[in-house]
Amino acid sequence: MIKKTEKPSPEAKALSLFLMAYKTIDPIYKEKSKRINKLWSLVLKDEFSRIEYIEEVQNMLTSYGGYAEVVEKTVRFYIENTGEWKLEGDDKYCRDAKKIADKIMNK
Repeated sequence: MIKKTEKPSPEAKALSLFLMAYKTIDPIYKEKSKRINKLWSLVLKDEFSRIEYIEEVQNMLTSYGGYAEVVEKTVRFYIENTGEWKLEGDDKYCRDAKKIADKIMNK
């Protein structure tokens, strides 16, 4: 079996990090995190369509206020709990999160 090295979309990354952060607060987030991670592993094995995965991610994002809201909630969560935002990178999610972190830290 050939393993795919695809990366999830910025939206999927936002959702995953949001769920990972908030799973310490409510077990429902932990279950949703497991579900979305399982779906991604199925996509990588060609056992679940990428289109269906993206739809699932979009539905979950919408239920939490959308991409921008999820990124902001995640960044705010980590800043409030650790005093800083450490995630760095050059992908869309990291750039978006950095802008929000800078705004929060400069208030």
